[in-house]
Amino acid sequence: MAGFIPAIHVLLSSREEDVDARVKPGHDEPDTARASSSALRSTLISLPAAVISYLFSAVPAYADLKLCNRMSYVVEVAIGIDDKAATATRGWFRIDPATCRVVAQGTLTADRILLNARALGVYGSSPVPQSGNDTLCIAPDNFVIAAARQCRTGQTPAPFTQINPTKTDDGNLVAYLAEGSEYDDEQARLAAIQRLLVIAGYDAAPIDGVDGPKTQGALAAFLKSRGLAADVVQSPTFFKTMIDAVQSPSSSGLTWCNDTPHKIMAAVGTDDGKTVISRGWYRIDPGKCLHPDVSGQPKQIFSFAEAVDGENRALKFRDKALNWGGTTQLCTRESKFEVNDHNDCGNRGLSPTGFAAVDMSSGGKTLRFAMP
Repeated sequence: MAGFIPAIHVLLSSREEDVDARVKPGHDEPDTARASSSALRSTLISLPAAVISYLFSAVPAYADLKLCNRMSYVVEVAIGIDDKAATATRGWFRIDPATCRVVAQGTLTADRILLNARALGVYGSSPVPQSGNDTLCIAPDNFVIAAARQCRTGQTPAPFTQINPTKTDDGNLVAYLAEGSEYDDEQARLAAIQRLLVIAGYDAAPIDGVDGPKTQGALAAFLKSRGLAADVVQSPTFFKTMIDAVQSPSSSGLTWCNDTPHKIMAAVGTDDGKTVISRGWYRIDPGKCLHPDVSGQPKQIFSFAEAVDGENRALKFRDKALNWGGTTQLCTRESKFEVNDHNDCGNRGLSPTGFAAVDMSSGGKTLRFAMP
């Protein structure tokens, strides 16, 4: 179905192993190119000595373990170290497109190395959930969990997939996060810029990692609107600059802003006069804004949003559902969806949901979700 995201792949010596991400499904742009996930930089998280101590065995030891991002998304990853004695997890490591990140330093041996990946909320969703057979514990923010098979308060279970990194000539281990499009580094970086330009409301489609006048025009307009010089594109913090811009209200298109202390999942509907399409879910973190992807020139746009807890269960406030919608009934479902038939939702395994019509007569609209 259009708009759905294929799995992330871990590219290993010309072989690919499926690796997906995220607990709550959502929606990402229905671009005409390919897809998967992405993110920015942070400092290396080190396991405490007590945790490291049981990660050594008689298996031959190599040096650093490095993950490289060849996707059009900024990603956050968590790794699992599975040893006979115990299983530990740690995260999150944020990796920009076309960059690599050391996720384990020094001698590291274990029976298995596992991976979980997620996208930033700015993309609306991560790829489809991982199909890994290992369920390990993670936490929302930076974490180190020594006994990761028994989740405690503040931790949630997540699927991890085994990876088999390749030993490089310098003795290190490396694995590549890749999309079905199999971008090289240059293509991945350009596709990632195109993707964020589209989210920010600029016409840089298709998202294909191919440069041209359309992409350059959109990028120039973005830089001008933010008062940025052209050379900022080569800055190591350029993706942060773009993401900050995307998470700010815009004078064009639809913008959602989360003014609550809760995570919000939102869905958008569009009516082009022939077909009504509903699509979700988009994750909006507290204090952030997000621009849902709306292609073409729809005659009407609809919006629905609800606050959820850490396990993505709908929240209530004073015994009432904490959501923002209206009277237009469109079909949704708990997982990622794109629906173009809104008849008899319940008998088709879907949920009838009240969307609000959005007045876009001024060219742009910001919907702010706040506590009652």
